[in-house]
Amino acid sequence: MALTINTNMASLLVQKNMTAATNSLNTSIERMTTGYKINAAKDDAAGFFVSKTMQVQLSSTAVAEDNCAIGTSLLNTAESNYDLLTTHLQRIRDLTEQAANGTYGQDSIDAIKSEIESRLAEIDRVAHSCEFNGIQLMDGSAGDINIQCGIDSTANSQIKLEAELFSNSEASVLMGVSGTDFLAKFVAGGTDYASALDEVDEAIQKISKRQTKLGVYQNRLESASDALSVKYEQTTSSLSTIRDADIAEESSAFIKAQILQQASASLLSTANQTPSIALNLI
Repeated sequence: MALTINTNMASLLVQKNMTAATNSLNTSIERMTTGYKINAAKDDAAGFFVSKTMQVQLSSTAVAEDNCAIGTSLLNTAESNYDLLTTHLQRIRDLTEQAANGTYGQDSIDAIKSEIESRLAEIDRVAHSCEFNGIQLMDGSAGDINIQCGIDSTANSQIKLEAELFSNSEASVLMGVSGTDFLAKFVAGGTDYASALDEVDEAIQKISKRQTKLGVYQNRLESASDALSVKYEQTTSSLSTIRDADIAEESSAFIKAQILQQASASLLSTANQTPSIALNLI
């Protein structure tokens, strides 16, 4: 190699290698401080795209899990209120059976009617006041309710809660007879109580059927939530493989780059002195 003053090839070579070492050092520092080996698209264009797609899926999966939990809460609300109605109807049935015994005078029958009337009114009140996030659950006004339990717009990502679950639950609808007509049967020595009992049994049966369906949908939502949890876990694992930095590997790369940088700095000082040798020839 020729000895020149204007162009110092040794210095340029050392500068090139020192720049590479410095860039490698900075990359290792960035990865260790962020915990990610992909911090920008330039780090790994394909990996960057895949990781962003997975992050969107993770966020959507988390929302879908929340949707399932909220849907379950809605069903639990309806079920608890149906339990309350069943309690009132069971008490009405007990009172009806008691009145049918034929050992009570009209005053006693009137007392029984008074409690039954009160419980019928409470059933109607519950039917009109049971709501979840502004959705009436027991007055028949709610249609089908779709629970978004997936991350896309397909039918497989939705569970439809049928409007039948939220049918009108007023006492007259459940029993198939108005409260006035039902109470008219309560007279001392009356003989129309096997029909009054049947009407109460019909109401209890209707509620039981609805609660059975509620249980089916609760199981479906639980299954969907479990599937989403598995999806979230596996997607998180895959995202970690693509995006997360191996700190042990990066620390080794950091030390290597640091040594090369320090060596280059030392050698650069020597290389910069090479042109001065030419003065000895003048």
